[in-house]
Amino acid sequence: MLSGRQSSRFRAPVAVVLAVLATAAVGLWLLAGAGSEAGRHHVVVGGVPLDEVRPPAGPPGARHPAVVVAHGFAGSARLMAQFGDTLSARGYVVVLLDFSGHGANTHPLPDGTASTESSTAALQHDLDVAVAHTRGLRDVDPARIALVGHSMGASAVTRYAAAHPDITTTVAISLPDSGTVVGDRPARLLLLVGGLEFPDFRAEARRAADLGGPDRSMVVVPGVEHISVLYSSRTHREVAAWLDAGLGGPATDRALPSPIRRLAGAGALVLALLVGLYPLARLLFGDARSGWPRFPVARLGETVAVAAAAAAVGALLAPVLPTDDLPLAVGGYVVGFTGVAGALILGYHRWRGTSTPVERPGRLRMAVATPVLIGYAATTIAVPMHLGLTAAIPVGARWWLLLLVWAGFAVLAYGALRLTAGNSIGVLCVSAVAVIALTGAAVAGLTNGFVLLVIPLLAVLLLWQAVWSAVLHRFAAPPWLIALVGSLIVAWPIATALPVIG
Repeated sequence: MLSGRQSSRFRAPVAVVLAVLATAAVGLWLLAGAGSEAGRHHVVVGGVPLDEVRPPAGPPGARHPAVVVAHGFAGSARLMAQFGDTLSARGYVVVLLDFSGHGANTHPLPDGTASTESSTAALQHDLDVAVAHTRGLRDVDPARIALVGHSMGASAVTRYAAAHPDITTTVAISLPDSGTVVGDRPARLLLLVGGLEFPDFRAEARRAADLGGPDRSMVVVPGVEHISVLYSSRTHREVAAWLDAGLGGPATDRALPSPIRRLAGAGALVLALLVGLYPLARLLFGDARSGWPRFPVARLGETVAVAAAAAAVGALLAPVLPTDDLPLAVGGYVVGFTGVAGALILGYHRWRGTSTPVERPGRLRMAVATPVLIGYAATTIAVPMHLGLTAAIPVGARWWLLLLVWAGFAVLAYGALRLTAGNSIGVLCVSAVAVIALTGAAVAGLTNGFVLLVIPLLAVLLLWQAVWSAVLHRFAAPPWLIALVGSLIVAWPIATALPVIG
């Protein structure tokens, strides 16, 4: 018979596993139900990946108004999938595209800022392919086609609509540059901007709205920033109402589905997999040790100072390193920055000569634990991200670029772990310094200003990595494995979301 203590140890992991399974089931249910009534079809036309989303079955032979939806810089068709759910439920045929260098599109974007003539031409070409394909669909009324775009995609759709008078209705979300709006073109333009976005976005939207007449409107969506504006119910209601008025009214009176269902499903799945790390680590390494790694508070100042010096050098050197020429917008700079900062932190740790004894699990155990934990980390980040947020399956050059981005963050993570003896507070301090340094680099013009828009997401990923590090340290996993596993959580979204350039 099991003793009371043994029985308690057995029940605890079982309870955790059951909680994991229940939470994962909720997440999968939410994801499966998002836009489930719509018909979906993926095609590639002229090298441009397109996702077709059709409304629930109507009268045979009926033709519907259509909407082409364009994503922003470092986005994808999947990032805009909730607009497919909303607008197809409203009676529209929706076509979402992956621009060059983004998502599943293997054609590189000509430059890393999407601001040159060559990049503008590439985006207009991709949009033209999507519009022509949409107009040729049998169930689409070719005279009623609208465009919706976000950020970089907002610039692309306003420029395209201004040059094509047959596009009679356009929606620009978070338009970064009003220069794409020319007088009263495009016709019937709605400008949406988040209340928490940088002031420049609101200023550009106001400038574009003031150029037109009564067929131009600006709406500030309260309480959202550059990414969350895409998931606001207010955003979706405004878009649907504007399209209804411009294209002759809806083909259905169905209520709009929740735009956050996909995001909520992905969040539940992430939570399940995050909690599931504990029983998995226990299975691989045995019972957790009794205490957390010790780290004197007095050393926090030293940790911050060392990390700040290393990050400053990394930020200054990254633009002149060969890694800055990698065909991944911003990603090359990040690889150089993390690699240099991590190496300098490691160098200081070894120079200081205060190594902390590290427990070494057996070779057989490590041979099993290493691929299992790496595979689990990849699943934890890639599956929820791909199902509920944006494209997360590497294509083309992204596979080897993922390895380089992973290596950069692994060096930084390993340096932080060795410097702080694995203490979670110390690791978080190093991560915070790295985030601040990248913010400063973007403000100073050392790297693309786009970094400022994704800094909150990077901070969340680094916090997530710190949680994984804390759990694995509880089970005495070696620092190199903790760094390798945790850094994959951060590197995967960066390598699969940032545009491939060339």
